Amino acid sequence: CKKALTETNGDMDAAVDWLRTKGLAAAAKKSSRTAAEGLVGLAVAGTKGVAVEVNSQTDFVAKNEIFQGFVRDVTAVALEGGIDDVETLKAAKIEGGTIEEVLTANIATIGGNQVLRRAKKVEVTNGAVIPYVHNAAAPGLGKIGVLVALESEAGVDVLEPLGKQIAMHIAAAFPLALDETGLDQDVLDRERAIAKEKAAESGKPADIIEKMLDGAVNESAKGKALLCQLFLVDGKTPVSEVIAKAGKDAGASIVLKDYVRFQLGEGIEK
Repeated sequence: CKKALTETNGDMDAAVDWLRTKGLAAAAKKSSRTAAEGLVGLAVAGTKGVAVEVNSQTDFVAKNEIFQGFVRDVTAVALEGGIDDVETLKAAKIEGGTIEEVLTANIATIGGNQVLRRAKKVEVTNGAVIPYVHNAAAPGLGKIGVLVALESEAGVDVLEPLGKQIAMHIAAAFPLALDETGLDQDVLDRERAIAKEKAAESGKPADIIEKMLDGAVNESAKGKALLCQLFLVDGKTPVSEVIAKAGKDAGASIVLKDYVRFQLGEGIEK
């Protein structure tokens, strides 16, 4: 602060601008540094929920109270506005300016590169959205965040414990889609290529190998689609059947409409 006032001959407003300019310059210098640490934030209000990932360059920054408060504020704004487009979220207002402006200031003051990476919202008409943070660093903040959206007329006393168990399953089992139709073709092609290499070593006729490939790909797809996965609680019942039974016991249909699984730094090359 003394340097800022010295540089601007004691002009308070000019000193503030000088500091902001220096902060922007510092942020620009750090923007190329890999930010794979940070926090995932979750926020839920009844039938709506949102997950946000804000990355930092070091785990040390993720433990900073200012950084944690920022992630909470961003998550709250995303929930209130139903925003999961990152550019729209950056332009939203919080205390201190837009989210992008406050993030830039945080880079200058806390240190290290910081990035608002992604956000996703889920919503149901009737039912509940259940949050789960694995190894929470603070309430609603952690390295793996899961939201489970259950559409149902059943009460919260039924949906919350069911949603919590499904969310814990999702955190551990890492499904790639809700069902088999949601899997990327790239994933299926990769599985087929692996199965083809294995089948080629068998020496079996081409038509038999083709059937082997279809079976292997289908089996792999089931292992990656949430509703087809075996529920980790008992290791033998598909998740779809667990939900159907819970609905039957409650006397009301329960549909797993959507889910979110954010794992900190997932897919970032370090």
